[in-house]
Amino acid sequence: MKFWALTFAATSVAAGVLTAGAASAETLKVGFLATLEGTYTILGEDSQRGFELAMKQAGYNIAGRDVEVFIGATDASPESALRAVRKVVEQDGVDIVIGPLSGSEGIALRDYSKTQPQVTFINGISGAQETTLVDPSENFFRFNMDGAQWGMGLGDYVYNEKGYKTVATVAEDYSFGYTNLLGFALDFCTAGGEITERLWVPLGTKDFASIIAALPDDVDAIYLGLGGGDAVNFLNQYLQAGGDANLIGGTIMVDGTVLSSKGRAKEVLIGTPSSGPQADTWDDANWQKFVKDYQDAWAPEDRFPSPSLLATGYFNSTNAMIQALEAVNGDLSDGHEAFRAALKEVVLDAPNGRITLDDNRQAIGSNFVTEVIDIGGGELATRLVKKIDNVNQTLGISAEMFAEIGTPSRETPECKKWW
Repeated sequence: MKFWALTFAATSVAAGVLTAGAASAETLKVGFLATLEGTYTILGEDSQRGFELAMKQAGYNIAGRDVEVFIGATDASPESALRAVRKVVEQDGVDIVIGPLSGSEGIALRDYSKTQPQVTFINGISGAQETTLVDPSENFFRFNMDGAQWGMGLGDYVYNEKGYKTVATVAEDYSFGYTNLLGFALDFCTAGGEITERLWVPLGTKDFASIIAALPDDVDAIYLGLGGGDAVNFLNQYLQAGGDANLIGGTIMVDGTVLSSKGRAKEVLIGTPSSGPQADTWDDANWQKFVKDYQDAWAPEDRFPSPSLLATGYFNSTNAMIQALEAVNGDLSDGHEAFRAALKEVVLDAPNGRITLDDNRQAIGSNFVTEVIDIGGGELATRLVKKIDNVNQTLGISAEMFAEIGTPSRETPECKKWW
């Protein structure tokens, strides 16, 4: 289900402007980057739906400027993200980049953005903490919370409500895996929990036999920080191995991209607690409208039953761009000065709650603690347990104390009581 039609649809909208002589200067060139290759392809495809939905609602025209879209396909690696962004910036000459999707890609684009001051970069949905917390870029904006913010509240919930006191973890061995686990671990360990073992797997792992064999059987639950093809492969092999432990889901482990996978393996996730930027069955009117708009935009066989967090994130990022451009009547003069000032002040009434930016141009928003439920017809979804508003990047503690925790890594954070 690849949506390359977006390229042609967007280009056709802009074509009339491009042939209109002087009017061609008014065309807005936007670069879209997402993982349309590799283990996260299914995530990238839904991010494209979110981007396209926002652009369709705007009519591919923002503040009187027709929009031409240039697509850069990545595979979740920093190298692929740099190749893609160089193509859309240095060859296609885009004004604005929306993307990327994956954590380490975001760090790479942050650094690249510093070499391209004439372009404004709006993150797609990548969630590595250091992208905006460490040496941020003046022309890089992120309207989604990072992976640690997405972990907020989950550790406390599983310790105090589920009764899980000891946990082993399996997560993907890269920046987002570290960041997402950090958010969970800070809560869990501060509540009194113990992480007995941390197992790391490369992105794109096919064979999980050795990892499954190494899982301890003397813990209360297993935390799974996997996504896309990795998550589905693990679940299939875990079910075949007779696995029956209590599970805790990292944010992308229980996203619609996994819950909509084929086969029975996903059923082991029923009842699994997790947390992240949305809850599928939330009864909020704004969320329900977004779900319906998403469903109406594509035939059922060409989308998920409900938008994944990837679609939501790119939808929000694109709408932030639209809102800021409309505020300045499409003015990108003087190095995008007015546009960037407007972006800093954007308040998004997003489908998944109110979003604002901090001084590092990083989102402050709502986090959702959820559990996976069976909604019938072979479909799984996430049910809201608790919504936490105004989650900032230091998770409500002082910047000084947060700095003591350290940059997320295989061993960071230390499992201890932090506050």
